[in-house]
Amino acid sequence: MSKQLCQGPRCHMYDTTDRKRGPKGNKRNQTRTVGTYSYGNKSFCTLGCQDDWWAVHGTRAVDNVGRIYKPIVLTEQNSWTKQQRYSWQDEYNTLGQYYYHNMCTKEQRPLTEQQYNDERYNLNT
Repeated sequence: MSKQLCQGPRCHMYDTTDRKRGPKGNKRNQTRTVGTYSYGNKSFCTLGCQDDWWAVHGTRAVDNVGRIYKPIVLTEQNSWTKQQRYSWQDEYNTLGQYYYHNMCTKEQRPLTEQQYNDERYNLNT
């Protein structure tokens, strides 16, 4: 597998020792590989490089993916989230370990572990 290169458009412009490559007397900077501490879903070597990319491409990316023009409103129908109950007293847990929680009404509905782990499962399936 090839190494992932940083996508920051100015990555090679930052003068650090780990960007220096070439023989002695003929050193040049080059783009870093994305290491252990990567950002932006393993696309950038630092937050600075991520910010540089966003400054150049951010508006176009949002427009291409889909800009929001109306506020998104939390209602009783769309406020259900999957939750996991953490308790050191499992024997007193009467509703089960996994459940759906409605952020508006505070209602809870039990889930099985399989339903909880299924990314596609929702209350309408």
